[in-house]
Amino acid sequence: MTGDDRGVVTLGESMALMRATEIGSLRHASAMALGVGGAESNVAIGLRRLGASVSWLGRVGDDSLGDRVLREIRAEGVDVHGIVDADAPTGLMVKERPSAASTAVHYYRAGSAGSRLHPDDLPAEWVERAAILHVTGITPLLSSSARETLRVAVDRATAAGVAVSVDINYRSALAPVAEAGPLLRELAERADLVFGGAEEFAVLYPEASETDAAGLLHAAGVEHVVLKQGPDGATVFTPDGTCAGPGFTIDVIDTVGAGDAFVAGYLSARLEGLDIAGTLRRANACGAIACLVPGDWEAAPTMRDLGRFLDGGGDPVRR
Repeated sequence: MTGDDRGVVTLGESMALMRATEIGSLRHASAMALGVGGAESNVAIGLRRLGASVSWLGRVGDDSLGDRVLREIRAEGVDVHGIVDADAPTGLMVKERPSAASTAVHYYRAGSAGSRLHPDDLPAEWVERAAILHVTGITPLLSSSARETLRVAVDRATAAGVAVSVDINYRSALAPVAEAGPLLRELAERADLVFGGAEEFAVLYPEASETDAAGLLHAAGVEHVVLKQGPDGATVFTPDGTCAGPGFTIDVIDTVGAGDAFVAGYLSARLEGLDIAGTLRRANACGAIACLVPGDWEAAPTMRDLGRFLDGGGDPVRR
C-alpha cells in the first residue's frame, strides 16, 4: 500500500499448508496438496479480491516454503512486506478430513520464523497510512516478541486515529484459557471492531455466559462487536443497537477459512460505507462461499462472484 491509499494493513504468521486430497485419516492418506494459509493473509487476500487496498506483513524462513508463501500472497495483489529469517524455518500446517463432515488442522509452528515477529519489522508510517489495522488473537500467543510487535502496532494505530480490528481466533494449542484470556481481553478492549464466536468471547470473560460475553465487550467501549454464528449468520452490537444477519444454506465442503472470509467481507463493506444490514449480508455471503471449495482462501469471492451468489444464480466460486 502506497501513497494516499487508505486501506487495511495486517500482520501475522502465514505458513505452508499440506492438505489431504481424500477423505480419511492422515495415517492412510496417499496424496497431499501443497498450498499456503494463515488467518491474516487469508483476510488480506479476501479483501484484495473485493477491491480493497491491503498490505500484509510477516516473517518466513529462508527456504522454499517461505518463498512459496510470499509468492502466493503477492500473486493475489496484496502488498507484501515479507521478512526472510535465515535462522528459523517457515511454519507448517497439515489439514485432514477424517470424515466428509469434519476437518482437522494440525500446526507445526514452534520456533518458526513467523513466531519471531519483532517491533523493528514494522515499517515507518506503515500503520499510520491505513484506514484499518487488522490483527488476530493468534499473534500475541506465538511469542513475547510477536506480542510486543502487536502491542506497538496497536499503539501506533490508536495514536494515528486508525481503526483497530481484532479477530479473536483463539487457538488452544498455543495457550490455555487461563493464560490466553487476559491477553486477548486486553487486546480486544483496545479495538474498534472485534470478531469472534460465542466460545471465543467466553475466553475473554469466563465469568459470563457465552450469550452475555459479547455484550460485555461492547459495554467495555468497543464500537462494533461481531458475534459470528456460522450457518446461523451473525449478530453485531453497535452504538445504535443490535443487528442480526441471517446465514445462507449451502452444501459445505470445507469450513476452514470461512471466518476469515467473513471478516474480509465485513471490513470491505465498512471501507465502502455500507450500512450494518448490508455489511452483515456481504460478510455472511463471503463466509458461505468460502465453504464451497477446499482450501483456506481459494474460494474467497471477487465482487463479481459475490453478486452472482447473492442473485442466486451462476457459480460463485472464482475461476
